[in-house]
Amino acid sequence: MATAQELANFLAEVELRAFRQAAYALHDDHLALDIVQDAMLKLSQSYGLRPVSEFPMLFQRILQNTIRDFYRRQKVRNTWTTLLSAFSNDDDDARDPLETLAPPDEDVSVIPAAQLEQDQTLAIIEKALHSLPPRQREAFILRYWEDMDVAETATIMGCSQGSVKTHCSRAVHTLAEILRKQGLTL
Repeated sequence: MATAQELANFLAEVELRAFRQAAYALHDDHLALDIVQDAMLKLSQSYGLRPVSEFPMLFQRILQNTIRDFYRRQKVRNTWTTLLSAFSNDDDDARDPLETLAPPDEDVSVIPAAQLEQDQTLAIIEKALHSLPPRQREAFILRYWEDMDVAETATIMGCSQGSVKTHCSRAVHTLAEILRKQGLTL
C-alpha cells in the first residue's frame, strides 16, 4: 500500500508528461490542465491505497479515459450547438496548436540561431503530431515518448497488441513522410 508521500512523489513525477500528453490530444493547454488535474484526483481518490508499482498503468488508463470522456461530452455538446448555431453569429473557435510547446529553458549560452532552428523543428514536429488520427497519436506517444511496451499500451488504449503495433507503424510512417516533406530527415 502506498503512502501519501509516495502518491505525491508519483504525481509530481508524471505531471509534466501527462500535461504534454493531454495537450497533444486536446490542442488546448487550459483543458489539458483540467484533464490532468481530474485524472490525478481520480487516481488519488480511487486508487491511492494501491501499491506504488501499479500507479503508472492506472494513471495512464485514467488519463486516457478522461480524455476520451471529454471528447464524448464535446461530441454531444457540438451536436446541440450545431443545431442551435443558426441562431447565433459567434465564431470563436480559434486555437493555436503551437501553444502546447513547453517554454524554452532560459540558457544564456544557447546560440540564438540554434535555438531558432530547434524551435522551428519542434513546431514542425508538433504540427505533424497534431495531424495524426487520435488513436495513432495516442499509441505513438505512449510507446515512444512514455516508453511503454506494447502490452502496457494495449491495456491503456483498451485494444489488442496487434492494433497498437498497427497504429504505431502507421503513425511512424505518416510522421516520417510529413517531416521528409518539410525537409527534416531522421
